[in-house]
Amino acid sequence: MSEALEQSDQQEGYKTVQLGPREIPIPDEWDIVPFDEAIELNPKYDKPDNGPFDYLPMDAVDEEKQTIEYWTQREKDDCTTTWFKNGDTVYAKITPCTENGKITFIDGMSTEVGSGSTEFLVFHPCEGVIEERFVYYLSNLPEFRSVTISLMEGSTGRQRVPSDVFKGNLTIPLPPLPEQRRVVDILSTVDEQIQQTDEIIEKFEELKKGIAHRLLDNGARSESKSDVVVGPLSIPLPESWELRRLENFPTPASSVVQTGPYGSKLQKEEFTDSGYKIYRQANINSGDFEKGGQYVTEEKYHDLEKYQVVPDDVLLTRMGTIGDAAVLPDDARKGIMDYHLFRIRIDPSFCLPEYLSGVLRSSRIVKHQIESFSHGAIMDGLNTGLINELRIPVPSTEEQREIVDILSTIDQRVSIEKERKIELKQLKRGLMQDLLTGKVRVDTD
Repeated sequence: MSEALEQSDQQEGYKTVQLGPREIPIPDEWDIVPFDEAIELNPKYDKPDNGPFDYLPMDAVDEEKQTIEYWTQREKDDCTTTWFKNGDTVYAKITPCTENGKITFIDGMSTEVGSGSTEFLVFHPCEGVIEERFVYYLSNLPEFRSVTISLMEGSTGRQRVPSDVFKGNLTIPLPPLPEQRRVVDILSTVDEQIQQTDEIIEKFEELKKGIAHRLLDNGARSESKSDVVVGPLSIPLPESWELRRLENFPTPASSVVQTGPYGSKLQKEEFTDSGYKIYRQANINSGDFEKGGQYVTEEKYHDLEKYQVVPDDVLLTRMGTIGDAAVLPDDARKGIMDYHLFRIRIDPSFCLPEYLSGVLRSSRIVKHQIESFSHGAIMDGLNTGLINELRIPVPSTEEQREIVDILSTIDQRVSIEKERKIELKQLKRGLMQDLLTGKVRVDTD
């Protein structure tokens, strides 16, 4: 990335390539080629008679990272008609994976050829025409993806990109091979920085998990402990701590725990594109309270006053990933929770919301109770009665603050790294747009 990038004159020396409904200016010396002259779709590889073969399920590809999280193995008779090799790009063809950008570069496969979900399209680079990773980056170009999305066929919820999209009229911009290689080098460097940032985030999150377990079970101070019995477990707890049922926590609300509205009270037909936000399980799992685009009108918001959430409410997941928790931040939009969440509203002079959220996520005492409650109840989820029965370890508010401050220090470092990742991804998007269209040229000398 150290080489100087020269800004091209877009008035002269440019021609246009048609990508779907859009015309994109590209340098005159670039080629405009049919897709199938540069990229072989779903190649028919020779397969050895004996397996097993590496197999790539659809959910093994992380949409956000565009990485392969795991492989399985299958015998030849159990494989699909989708085959690929290292150096190929796989492109999800079914909704919503296509729209979400489930695309990945095949690398590090342990078998000569591998198989995968039939919902993947395989892009194989034609040797001497296009670089392997250039195919991957070109597949991520918004204009390219928009063409495939706009031409999807099938019933709502099961739409697919037909193979015909890549035959005949679809053309792609193609720079000379030396320029392709420099573009790949630059974009790969940014990808490596994003990956390194991800690894730093993961290390800090693992560090926080370990420290949280220690603090929330043993406390931030050195003091003697006595055993408390929780179900079949006998667990040492600092002697100054109290073990109190959640329903007996002081609260400014009519009850400590409130579940979200049942389906009959909040139906999909009542969702709007703006207004008062509906908070969902995904907000808690990700810690991102901006995520999601479902809202209700002001009238519906007031009708569902019982289910409104406000800053410092602790939100707890009741289905799926049971027992995940987060505190609604001060800058969160006004809104309500959906049926898959509990709202826990407590008096902060007795228990800090951030402390309670941490205990619900990480305390061995609490996790044991939640796991015992949820055993056999995964489909229906937890109910308010069970959550009210949770026995929560409660130190003094001073010690709660010490624990929260220690964990917040790690959170701040994670936030810094996440901001850096956002900046890197924005840089990558901008570079892709500029380099893959020739708006910015690279020095190949």
